[in-house]
Amino acid sequence: MLTAKDVLSILALLKKVDVDIWVGGGWGIDALVGRQTRPHRDLDLMHRENQEPAAVAALADAGFVETLDLRPVRFVVTNPQGQEVDLHPLVFAADGSAVQASPDPEQPFVYPASCFVTGTILGSTVPCLSPEQQVYFHQGYEPADHDRHDMAQLRQAFGITTHF
Repeated sequence: MLTAKDVLSILALLKKVDVDIWVGGGWGIDALVGRQTRPHRDLDLMHRENQEPAAVAALADAGFVETLDLRPVRFVVTNPQGQEVDLHPLVFAADGSAVQASPDPEQPFVYPASCFVTGTILGSTVPCLSPEQQVYFHQGYEPADHDRHDMAQLRQAFGITTHF
């Protein structure tokens, strides 16, 4: 499991080498609501595709090795303690929006410029994805219990509509 301190340590490691990241997934939702609401087995990070070599090198120096390669969509690195970081490469446009490859090359994942916001983890401000973007990524599959929990957090904190 990844603790809030683990997350902040990983974010600091990447910031030190000038890698821009945004927290997504469960930790991203917890950052939006400003508190940890459940245990997390991984950390989802969006990063600039052109900064991937620096991100991989910094994580490797911290003991993370690649354990899953689904590029160009995403890849996973894991440390000896079994903590996982799920990395999602983004290609940015001049207007601040971005796209991420998807399993369907004709339908990339779209990130409007407005989806890059901040939240807090242990009182520290962290870059993350907006509530609306989180809802967008929780569509098109059968939700697990943690997905239902996460969407309930967004409904409660932001009054937004989710599909489950």
